[in-house]
Amino acid sequence: MSLVAYKLADLAEWEAARASGAYAGSALDLADGFIHLSTGSQLVETARKHYPGRKDLVLAEVDLSVLGDTLKFEPSRGGDLFPHVYGALPFSAVRSERRLHVDATGVMQFEDGATGWG
Repeated sequence: MSLVAYKLADLAEWEAARASGAYAGSALDLADGFIHLSTGSQLVETARKHYPGRKDLVLAEVDLSVLGDTLKFEPSRGGDLFPHVYGALPFSAVRSERRLHVDATGVMQFEDGATGWG
């Protein structure tokens, strides 16, 4: 399994959570009972499916080795194993962050002008 995964999140929610030291998750995460992450190979489809037309997002690179027993890889879209975090995502596990938006076709457009992924 990968040692790194990614979280796409609303920038305002992400920044609001920073003061507490952990991100509790989006409304979908809270409803599902875990925080949805994607591996690098899953990220493009996650952006396309769940975030088209969304602005003011953040892409966080997460060090999975920090998450311990709260991390589980479980089948989801197409039976692929996705990383899920049961509990809050500590900011201490976040390696880097990039601001972006996802255009109407699902392509990620980063603040630095880069598009796409990988």
